[in-house]
Amino acid sequence: MSTTDHMTDRPDEPLDDGMISPERAPRGEGPGAATPIVPRSSIAGRALVVVVAIMTFLTSLTTGAVMLVLASAAEWQSDVAREMTIQVRPASGRDIEADVRQAAEIARDTRGIAEVRPYTAEESARLLEPWLGSSLALDALPVPRIIVLRVDPGRRPDLAALRAALAAKIAAVTVDDHRGWIDRMRTMASTAIAGGVGILALMLIATVLSVMFATRGAMAMNRPIVEVLHFIGARDGLIASEFQRHFLRLGLTGGAVGGVAAMVVLAFAGVVRDVFIGTAAEEQASALFSTMSIGVTGYAAVVGQIILVAAVTALTSRQVVSQTLASIE
Repeated sequence: MSTTDHMTDRPDEPLDDGMISPERAPRGEGPGAATPIVPRSSIAGRALVVVVAIMTFLTSLTTGAVMLVLASAAEWQSDVAREMTIQVRPASGRDIEADVRQAAEIARDTRGIAEVRPYTAEESARLLEPWLGSSLALDALPVPRIIVLRVDPGRRPDLAALRAALAAKIAAVTVDDHRGWIDRMRTMASTAIAGGVGILALMLIATVLSVMFATRGAMAMNRPIVEVLHFIGARDGLIASEFQRHFLRLGLTGGAVGGVAAMVVLAFAGVVRDVFIGTAAEEQASALFSTMSIGVTGYAAVVGQIILVAAVTALTSRQVVSQTLASIE
């Protein structure tokens, strides 16, 4: 019987579902061992894990920084919105101390003002020390006096009536409700959000491009096997699923490495304020970062980014493989 007749008489064997048969198994593996279409460990795969880890690390740090800025900005806005200031300027022929006392009494009689605290001349002068220094004699300068008003959270004061009452009794006086500062803080917070979203989009684009190149490289290395499987009837979805699982594993590995590293850095930032306790930078650090912890929400966002990066990696590889298989005639 000829070889051709013998092959014709053989019953059809089931198609191997995307796995290389024992005859194609790499040397060193036992009989019956099967290897996937895409090698589990390769230089390109390890390089992709490093790239994904770096992208996830930078993206997570950006997200954490944005959340810190938003938390600090929200606390700043809350503090600023609860306070107003009255500025009494020296005027010729008037006693500024009497003007300050009268302005404080008018403020106390205004509904919606919970607390009134006039600054002394020494305290007002200390406010100028960061700009003018402590060695300059301020006695001869027309340094204005500040009165800080604490607003009752339940009742908003009538600022128009307060300004009119002060202007009727005091010559040079102004009321600042800090609306300009609140608007600037909101603008800063919106800018931080926009910057974070932009960086996240750029990182995802870079990840997609990296996965596309890695998938095309894997397809080129395994193209003979893929073509054979395609021509003998293997479903395109089956082949694409093998690549998708492979790159999903790489994406999860890289994302987990980068995400965990970012969590460690962000957790370490939570103790930064303790480092400044007792130093000259303590007040500045507390003012700049009222909180240095991103909280449970921040860590949940990092975990979500790890899953997002892995999903983008898997879906991108599947799309590239599907397009490549569609081009095979």
